[in-house]
Amino acid sequence: MERKQVKDYMTYDVVTIDAHGTAKAVIEAIRTTNHDGFPVVDGTKVVGYISARDLLFVFPSDPVNTIMSRHLIVADPQMAMSDAARVIFRSGIQKLPVVDANNNLIGIISNTDVLRSQIEHVSPEKVFKFIDTLKQIHDIEPTLGRESVVIDDLIPTQSKIYQDELEGRMYEIRMGLAEPLIVVSLPGRKLLVDGHHRAVAAQRLGIKKLDAYVIDIDEDMEIGLERTARQMNLKTLSDIKILDYARHPLVEITHRLLKHS
Repeated sequence: MERKQVKDYMTYDVVTIDAHGTAKAVIEAIRTTNHDGFPVVDGTKVVGYISARDLLFVFPSDPVNTIMSRHLIVADPQMAMSDAARVIFRSGIQKLPVVDANNNLIGIISNTDVLRSQIEHVSPEKVFKFIDTLKQIHDIEPTLGRESVVIDDLIPTQSKIYQDELEGRMYEIRMGLAEPLIVVSLPGRKLLVDGHHRAVAAQRLGIKKLDAYVIDIDEDMEIGLERTARQMNLKTLSDIKILDYARHPLVEITHRLLKHS
């Protein structure tokens, strides 16, 4: 079963436009958010979509419900990301409102989210496998959540990263394509399990928080990763060594082969 679903990548905090408002409200929303389109809602139900191009040749006082698009394509939170990608790219629509069975708005999925899902290595399936490993090794029942974590609070579990990959992750973050981290939350501390390049990249860019899959463990215990981090004297992200691209093992092997060829 495909585990990459719309609910794993959609934005839950959605800027909306009231169906009973005017074009002036849409203009203000574009100005303050830099978004170019918004779901139109009547209460909590999606009734249309309005974009910047819908504002051409209209007056600020024109009612939203007379200029919005009623030809609405929506997504279900359980929809596979591959299906959402087909809809977005074949229809030319950049964003799909995500609704429940009663047409209540619960999120929005964009073409950027689709791109992120395709380059993302931290799939929900990878997280579930890691949780299963924790259960088997430590006989515990962790819980899984998705939230923003403070980067400076993270304890690394990897001692080195590579400069070339760090630059790539900085580019992805600037483009809004960064995949989530994997973090284990224990009482009073958070361990960074996966995403060390992304965390350091965000720190260099002055970003305070990143999206993460957070695995919560209620028991105050030391798991293997934390023990390893303690043995390597890793306490903050600044303890991670950044190696030059030329020192990457694959590059060294290539140079060695070329030298002896």
